[in-house]
Amino acid sequence: MAQAVTSRPVRTAVQAAAVLVAIVFVAVGVLGFVPGVTTNFDDLLVAGHHSQALLLGVFAVSVLHNIVHLIFGVAGLLLARTPGGARGFLIGGGVVYLALWVYGLVVDKNSPLNFVPLNTADDWLHLGLGLGMIALGALLAPKVVR
Repeated sequence: MAQAVTSRPVRTAVQAAAVLVAIVFVAVGVLGFVPGVTTNFDDLLVAGHHSQALLLGVFAVSVLHNIVHLIFGVAGLLLARTPGGARGFLIGGGVVYLALWVYGLVVDKNSPLNFVPLNTADDWLHLGLGLGMIALGALLAPKVVR
């Protein structure tokens, strides 16, 4: 009797890293809507620097901020289906987060330009995310042998 052979799709290291990062973004987006995990939940605004809600009591969030995390995470899960997409998500997303870090450093935290909203803890998290995502995308990329 012939045995059925099931094959699981092979996932490269860069794809696995992209999936992990994407899942974290989805989780952060969901947790931003959970009272208790997000302190000052009653002060969660749609957008703007007046939102006093803090994810884990540290990171400024708004409805817009949470939705961006969710969209970013879902995009990462979709892009992680291929090694090239996974690498693009990690490196491209890392560049976006480095740009967001710079934006957070220069924007007046009390101005309407701080519409996401961002605080100092967000700024440093964005630096770490940007560098980490770029490193994962660059270091875990499949090697080309010539």
